[in-house]
Amino acid sequence: MERLETQWFYAEGRETYGPFPVAEMLRMAEAKQIGRETPVIGRGMTEWVIFKDSPLQELFENERNKEAARQTVRETRSFVGSAAEKISAMAGDEGPVKLSLGDIFSEVLKKHSKKESEQIFIVGTAKTTPDIKDISSEWPKPWLFFRVFMVFLLVYALLYFAAYLGNYFSLAGLIFAGSFAVPFSLVIFFFETNAPRNISIFSVVRMFFIGGAAAILVTLFLYSTVSFNQITVTSALKIGLIEETGKLLIVAWFVSRMDVKFILNGLLIGAVIGAGFAAFESAGYALRALQDGTFLEVIFNRAWTSVGTHTIWTAIAGAALVIVKQERPFSVGMLKQPRFLKFFAVAVALHAVWDMPVFNSPVLKPAVLICIGWLFVLVLINSGLRQVTRIVRAASENGE
Repeated sequence: MERLETQWFYAEGRETYGPFPVAEMLRMAEAKQIGRETPVIGRGMTEWVIFKDSPLQELFENERNKEAARQTVRETRSFVGSAAEKISAMAGDEGPVKLSLGDIFSEVLKKHSKKESEQIFIVGTAKTTPDIKDISSEWPKPWLFFRVFMVFLLVYALLYFAAYLGNYFSLAGLIFAGSFAVPFSLVIFFFETNAPRNISIFSVVRMFFIGGAAAILVTLFLYSTVSFNQITVTSALKIGLIEETGKLLIVAWFVSRMDVKFILNGLLIGAVIGAGFAAFESAGYALRALQDGTFLEVIFNRAWTSVGTHTIWTAIAGAALVIVKQERPFSVGMLKQPRFLKFFAVAVALHAVWDMPVFNSPVLKPAVLICIGWLFVLVLINSGLRQVTRIVRAASENGE
């Protein structure tokens, strides 16, 4: 490293040029003023060497790799930013969309008191729902969902060791904890990001269990109207359409009954119904796998992939439904509006591609689809916060 901090010379024919600092030598190499075969020597060195055999070559390659990585990051951010703006336009908003995951999850690992947890859980009642003018339009910084996940993880670990020691009565609890851990933790995430704070945790839990079970039942009824023997591209599209429609019908019922107007409410309701559906479905898959001894593998795979499946897909549809509903009473005709259908088609497409027997990488394919789904969710959260800003401003101007 000492040689790289000194001055360098290079030669062309009988001419010698220099001295140059390392940065300038690398710049000339990038501009091809210096080639791989160009003789170079640094102060303190006794012999000339060609560039590719000098310490400069390794540094040059490292800098090029770093620059390539930085360029990839810039291009990725540009692509994501452009995609986010298009999604935002689908929701009826214009302009740049700021998505900062660092800010969103900045509170996760910080210490929080029991009182702070209780303050999050008591919102949404007649006495704890804030006035419109007091609703915050700042980006939420959820953290309680992670604590909930850690509780599930601890319960799962305890039941696992109980089963390992031969207590087979713990298997039912093991399936329950493993199947519900991620979906219910996501429910708390969306509960925390619901800036209007107008839906109580009791309503959320009720929707999770009743809505999730009802969505399973409706989906089974819809499945009875079609038939297919194996998973193909066509049947995967049918599965996506049937299951997303089944969940949507339950979401629409709750949206109508609760008469919500905030996009963030739609995200929460959709996420809760989707999470309930996912939890019950995962428990069923795990129970079936119990017979051949692969249920632990099934639980693990269903758990990590559920980060971006039913909960996210139904959240997208729920938010889209409220986007077209706004403050009006719900009507079936809203499900036919182009703006809603575009988002619903996204949910169906994500679901269908997930099930399709194409690009069957066990990690890459789910990871890509999860990222796409969450991009839609984060943009919809941004649209929801913009809506909150507009509503709060209108309330202030009207003196409410």
